[in-house]
Amino acid sequence: MRKLLYISTLLLVFVACKKTEETTKVPTASTNTAAANTTSDSAANVFIYEAMNGYYLWADQMPSLASTAIKLKPIDYFYTLLYGYDTIDRFSWMDTSATNLTNQLNGINTVLGIKYSAFFTDNTQTNVVFAISYVLKGSAAEAAGLKRGDFIYKVDGKQITVSNYQSILQNQTLSIELANYVNGVYTATGKSFSITKTTLQTNPLLKDTVVEWAGKKVGYLNYIQFLNSFDDSLRAVFNRFKSYKNTGIDELVLDLRFNGGGYVVSSDLLTALIVKDLPSKVGTVMNKKVYNNAYTATLKKEANSDQYFLTNFKSESANLGKLNRVFILTSRGTASASELVINNLKPFMEVILIGENTYGKNVGSFTITDSKKRWSFGLQPITFKTVNARDESNYGTINGFIPDYLVKDNVIPFKPFGDPTETYFGKALSIISPVAYKANALEWKPTPRATQVNNVPLGDSRIMDRKDMWIEHKN
Repeated sequence: MRKLLYISTLLLVFVACKKTEETTKVPTASTNTAAANTTSDSAANVFIYEAMNGYYLWADQMPSLASTAIKLKPIDYFYTLLYGYDTIDRFSWMDTSATNLTNQLNGINTVLGIKYSAFFTDNTQTNVVFAISYVLKGSAAEAAGLKRGDFIYKVDGKQITVSNYQSILQNQTLSIELANYVNGVYTATGKSFSITKTTLQTNPLLKDTVVEWAGKKVGYLNYIQFLNSFDDSLRAVFNRFKSYKNTGIDELVLDLRFNGGGYVVSSDLLTALIVKDLPSKVGTVMNKKVYNNAYTATLKKEANSDQYFLTNFKSESANLGKLNRVFILTSRGTASASELVINNLKPFMEVILIGENTYGKNVGSFTITDSKKRWSFGLQPITFKTVNARDESNYGTINGFIPDYLVKDNVIPFKPFGDPTETYFGKALSIISPVAYKANALEWKPTPRATQVNNVPLGDSRIMDRKDMWIEHKN
């Protein structure tokens, strides 16, 4: 098989971004199989098999090529190679279009632009309402006036139910009806919107603010995807935090409850912006990557060093510097690169988790395509595992990270992000100063007010719910 080439080029000019500093020599995969010279499904599957055999984290668990169903369609064949698919490997994926795959990785999707939680409307647990968790900046949903805290009651004239709630938003143009929620009862408002999905570049910086609280300046950031085209925007937020009223913030609340991951290089940047006393850590290990045995041997031979395995702290002028702790808000939607930030910081400062268990994904990927362009698909198999500076990586199970303070995001209607009465942020403020919390009549009320259909926040497109972390490679 001819040499495989990893794609790393962003497809649209407006998402052009700073290149990652990681560079990997890509070894050559080869085969004596005559079918490799054709464009049949079998030839494509040989290509897929050899790519996986060379780079898949669990390559030693793959079946032999001869025992695989080589005549399957490539999209079906790929999933037959995965180790414990949906149990151990819950993460590898493939797209029939490498263009679509790359767009997804870079936050370019055709969406309404909402993330929501699904709640039963009553005790019969038949009908469902969508409580909007957030609206993407610049989206069709934002243009229509939808906002966090709104309730979607009907779609295209149909009642949302337990049987259709996962598919009812799939049409390109949708008619949406809203409801109010008063004393546990949902009532139609009479307001409706006709909204057409648009192709949108996600802006991951959903909200940042500073709240004065019991003599402390508390910074709040809601960050929903690690996109390196927004790295400079992230630095700008931290510069504002650092310079706030000349002395900077005293506490940081990082809201990752909707962040399913993204670029590792951006996750590493966020770590460096938060960690205490960064200058003393520059050049020391932040995290490490673990590849399969064969690929590890190849990389060591190519580099004759550990440069492909270690990520060291780098200087960042926007580093906050003085924080002893950070509060991180989590949910089942907190995954991959978000969990990596938590794991990165744990050896160096107190990390207080508020919310629900995270997703549990300590492995990542890079993209594989055919450099000869015989096939248009893109592969995104798991190719590495991460460990922190203490070689710890014990969150890679369905339990994920366990929160220090369990909070469920089921108190409705949802309050605005950064509002002291908002469920998650309010809990963080109650820990920072319980006295101030009571003095402001914000007594903590953990009693659920609604029953969730699914405790994982959902996007109007399943693409918005992808959980991953990835690195770019170049020759």
